[in-house]
Amino acid sequence: MSLLSVQLYSVRDAFAADPADTLRRLAAIGFTQVEPYGVVENVDALRAGLPANGLSAPTAHAQLIGTDQPAVFAAAAELGIGLVIDPLVKPERWQDPADIAATADALNAAAKVAAEHGVTVGYHNHWWELESRIDGRAAFEVFADQLDPAVALEVDTYWATAGGEDAAALLGRLGDRVKAIHVKDGGLATDATGQLPAGQGQVPVAEVLAAAPDALRVVEFDAFDGDLFEAISASYTFLTGDRR
Repeated sequence: MSLLSVQLYSVRDAFAADPADTLRRLAAIGFTQVEPYGVVENVDALRAGLPANGLSAPTAHAQLIGTDQPAVFAAAAELGIGLVIDPLVKPERWQDPADIAATADALNAAAKVAAEHGVTVGYHNHWWELESRIDGRAAFEVFADQLDPAVALEVDTYWATAGGEDAAALLGRLGDRVKAIHVKDGGLATDATGQLPAGQGQVPVAEVLAAAPDALRVVEFDAFDGDLFEAISASYTFLTGDRR
């Protein structure tokens, strides 16, 4: 499996307007894999658009806690998505150990439902899970300690850095629990302003990649002041060395 993918949330406006053309443009950059969002909502567009453009989706984002999980996992299985990642649990749920434990329990339970569909569950961080400290440790690591080994992690290395962590060291501590990383760069503003193609900002991207050599690299932008497809292409070039 190729180690490079791109999060479709980056181009969410274009995808909502014309999913087929958006997938075509990402494939033209050179991507063979994408990370969808809203699996159930977008299943029809993905069912048609992925094979038409030579794309697969090894991972996807979908809210899992408090949702119709069997519907999500059934759609994922149909699309060949092996890892479904809950993208966000709100900041207030990362301040108290009991709340953190409840989130871990919820995802552990979701993993059992997912297994019935041949799918794995994961979680994706923002900055607040790293910024919040429980007895001197990042809430994210306290959470990771309570996860069933079947639950994977997707570390957003930009948000981890913005949350005050050394992202490469964090990846080293989490080890092979990390199945995917979000690769993005910029000035580390938590409102997502100032994001840049990989290698052009303050995230130590080279060190991050070295710290998780087997993890899927998922290019992502939460926002970009310019042409998103050009920015994604620049990240692709940086990560692959392809100077076509």
